Amino acid sequence: MPYVGVNGVSAYFDITGTGEPVVFLHGGFCSAEVMRDLSERLSGYAVHAPERPGHGRTPDRAGPYHYDDGVTDTLAFMDTLGLSSVHVVGFSDGANIGLLLALAHPERARSLVHISGNLRPGDDVYRPEPEQHGAMPSSEADRVALEYDSLSPDGPGHADEVLQRIRHMWDTEPQIDPEALMSLRMPVLVMAGDGDLIARDHTELIRHSIPHARLAIVPGTSHMLVRERPDEVGRIVQGFLDGIRS
Repeated sequence: MPYVGVNGVSAYFDITGTGEPVVFLHGGFCSAEVMRDLSERLSGYAVHAPERPGHGRTPDRAGPYHYDDGVTDTLAFMDTLGLSSVHVVGFSDGANIGLLLALAHPERARSLVHISGNLRPGDDVYRPEPEQHGAMPSSEADRVALEYDSLSPDGPGHADEVLQRIRHMWDTEPQIDPEALMSLRMPVLVMAGDGDLIARDHTELIRHSIPHARLAIVPGTSHMLVRERPDEVGRIVQGFLDGIRS
């Protein structure tokens, strides 16, 4: 299996397909597997899927988690593989990292697909009573937990520590000013499920804050839309990326 040294850890990654480079950024407490079905549905692109420290097959690193560290790790991964600029497709925590990367290093992002991300924590950011709206179906939560147990080099017993640090990050980060999004000039697609954990108004705020950004709401899906409707999500992402090239 391929690994690459990234800021003090040996980070797992895989590459699917050939063509223009795309980097997939997975969600919190997830692995590259959460976007596997989606990556296999893209045609004409080389999808690079790194796993962050404490996620998937990448060992953990001491200290708190921060989205800015995710940006630093992603850039280090790109530099090591010689990827000067890529299309970025981020899901959940990966969407937040992708947005921060695009803001701080716009020359490295040819485009951005921002799936189910948020600009800040807060009760008004999240859909009320998410358990009634499928924020994460129990079957998907169980699947993610089983994947952690089977993939983590730190062992199943490390999961509680990882979750504790992730939840602290969720409670305090990100802190992105909507006005800062006006600086983005690359093509951006904002996507969410119609029953997403992220409130529709917040997703609309992100879309309207980015010049010429497009919006896609996938019906019949929760926060885990990348797994629930990979055919539909893949069709939308494929069309968006192909449209940039045409």
